[in-house]
Amino acid sequence: MGKPTGFMEYSREIPADRDPQERISDWNEFHLHMSEEKLRIQGARCMDCGIPFCHTGTLLSGMACGCPINNLIPEWNDLVYRNLWRQALDRLHRTNNFPEFTGRVCPAPCEGSCTLGINEPPVTIKNIEVSIVEKGWEEGWIAPNPPEVRTGKSVAVVGSGPAGLSAAAQLNRAGHSVTVFERADLPGGLLMYGIPNMKLDKREVVLRRIKLLEDEGVIFVCNTEVGTAAYPVEKLRGEFDAVVLATGATVPRDLPIEGRSHKGIHFAMDFLSANTRAVLTGVDTAISAKGKDVIIIGGGDTGTDCVATSLRHCCNSVTQLEIMPQSPAERGADNPWPEWPKVHKVDYGQEEAAARYGADPRVYLTTATSFEGDADGNVKSVHTVQVSWEKNDKGQFIPKPVAGTEQVRPASLVLLAMGFLGPERQILESLGLELDPRSNIKADYGRYTTSIPGVFAAGDCRRGQSLVVWAFNEGRGAARECDRYLMGNTELP
Repeated sequence: MGKPTGFMEYSREIPADRDPQERISDWNEFHLHMSEEKLRIQGARCMDCGIPFCHTGTLLSGMACGCPINNLIPEWNDLVYRNLWRQALDRLHRTNNFPEFTGRVCPAPCEGSCTLGINEPPVTIKNIEVSIVEKGWEEGWIAPNPPEVRTGKSVAVVGSGPAGLSAAAQLNRAGHSVTVFERADLPGGLLMYGIPNMKLDKREVVLRRIKLLEDEGVIFVCNTEVGTAAYPVEKLRGEFDAVVLATGATVPRDLPIEGRSHKGIHFAMDFLSANTRAVLTGVDTAISAKGKDVIIIGGGDTGTDCVATSLRHCCNSVTQLEIMPQSPAERGADNPWPEWPKVHKVDYGQEEAAARYGADPRVYLTTATSFEGDADGNVKSVHTVQVSWEKNDKGQFIPKPVAGTEQVRPASLVLLAMGFLGPERQILESLGLELDPRSNIKADYGRYTTSIPGVFAAGDCRRGQSLVVWAFNEGRGAARECDRYLMGNTELP
């Protein structure tokens, strides 16, 4: 701890973002950067706790408490304060294969569990993390480092999202020949097509790391869907010594209410993926919000991304329906530190909508009851009602309509952002894998072994929809167990 009184002397400061009115006119990243001097001051606020909850990576009340990949946060905070950036990068890479991703899109449960956050604003961990890795790229410290010796073993990783990439990176580091299969035209999975460019730049950030993995020996095979006639699972099992499944949880939750078949109602991920392809190719997206009244059903990061994307399309209006109540401004008594703070936040999309239209687009305790269409079958409005959460006869809280609160809202584009139900079944059924009660691949956490020897599962396809950082945790863990299966022991962390 280089500055024992730093947490008393300095206040929390985060970098400014680009002006909302300016940034909604392009697809560039909206975060700005802080000077090294200011970053060192922020690093000095870290108290180097004797028991640092920031990197515990456990679950409390069903939510992440601390960093799921156990980042050595106090160590690299102190190294930044002491201007030892190269050493800070080395410590960061000990636990995190892709800090440029987590430093941009992770919700930072580490900050929610920062000890300083008990009675002061927490340390700016996330901003320091991304600043360390970006300095590493700028200085040329991050360069290809292929393994010196190959084991002669081959591993197929199915899916190139967060879990697949971290598994591939670790298995390649162990000396195995790794081939990553991706059904899309570019690798990256959720990182490439599920998160908008203004939050995570595809060419400058995602493809930069993909290129490094390729230079280290990882092979990416795109436009290939394993489990189909084009690439059957028999071929997969026959050509590789082991398989890691990291296909994600990509089955979206639908809203089967009256009028669902009208044109103009889309799943959020279809909208976001099409938009990213348009940004990368320069070809207009097939799903556009331009000039439309947009209603987004569902909150969370995906809903926010739909708000921000619609604004950049120059929509006529945007409304976001959330069935849950607005969170309190401060922690409740039932949400103590070090749990994830369930408090009201204004994310970048809502900030942009407020700057353009004068108000936060979110409407709480409201659900859709039906969709109404025009004579041509296009959606033209959404019927909604307010709800109250009450206990049923089993003691469970359920939403109940509030009489007299019905409303008809104009809508020419509806986006469903209500989460995901689990992995797609085709490859799972082709392999004959055992599933758990939630329709995810059955594989114990920490072992990642499926019902088929030599086949491992990691990420959302195993645990269900979760954070990117949990996917990195699981990809690394599956790589470790796969390496143990192939070699009899492992030195992977």
